[in-house]
Amino acid sequence: MTDLSKLPPVDPDVPNAARMYDYFLGGSHNFAGDRAAVERIKVVMPFAAEVIHANRYFLGRAVRFCAKEGIDQFLDLGAGIPTVGNVHEAARAVDPAARVAYVDNEPVTVASAAALLDGDPLSTITAADLRDPGAVFDAPGVRALIDLSRPVALLTVSVMQFVHDDGEAAGLLDEYRSRLAPGSVHVLSHVTGDHDSTELTAAEDEYRATANPGLLRTREQVAALLDGLELVEPGIVDVTEWRPEDMIGRQHRGMWAAIGRIR
Repeated sequence: MTDLSKLPPVDPDVPNAARMYDYFLGGSHNFAGDRAAVERIKVVMPFAAEVIHANRYFLGRAVRFCAKEGIDQFLDLGAGIPTVGNVHEAARAVDPAARVAYVDNEPVTVASAAALLDGDPLSTITAADLRDPGAVFDAPGVRALIDLSRPVALLTVSVMQFVHDDGEAAGLLDEYRSRLAPGSVHVLSHVTGDHDSTELTAAEDEYRATANPGLLRTREQVAALLDGLELVEPGIVDVTEWRPEDMIGRQHRGMWAAIGRIR
């Protein structure tokens, strides 16, 4: 439902976080500038790719958890390109009728997602900025697919670090959650320097030269973004430690993760 002709132009020389994430995961929807930025990050943070993959594995586990809880609607903010390990595949492994509304504001990501989702009546991609909840909820790809009178899984997986002001970030999440029916859940992961501060801070510095500078937050700051929610066990933990059915070991990899219930 996204009009691709209205997407803004892309400067391939400016690295973008969504395309960099795609490259980290082995995708092909990226440019030379994105790849060069990732390689610079790998120099200062040798385990960067492991962080990205650990986050992706967490996403799959979290989505399957939600589907097993009976939630069949997913609103994925800052979704990136729905390639291998995407939300709709994970959800439909549990519930074939699961609906997924992807939202992103990066033109290449939106165009790539539109092509990948072509012919899928239960998934949409919307070009919108998560900083504008009204535009997100009013978008045809969200409004026509997601029934807000029933529980929804709100996904903000490795995206809130791009909203730097703590108050703004908390306010945005409150606004999204306020529109969701009781029984909904909020899935969140967020980069942190709490464990390997030297490497993560160096990576944060590298991201400042991209279109999407990221911000490291402490566990306490991440907890504030989930204020008022009933956290699902095991609470706020490293992404490798959230019910790690497909992870080996319990190494800290640089992201806090949690799922909270909306009552």
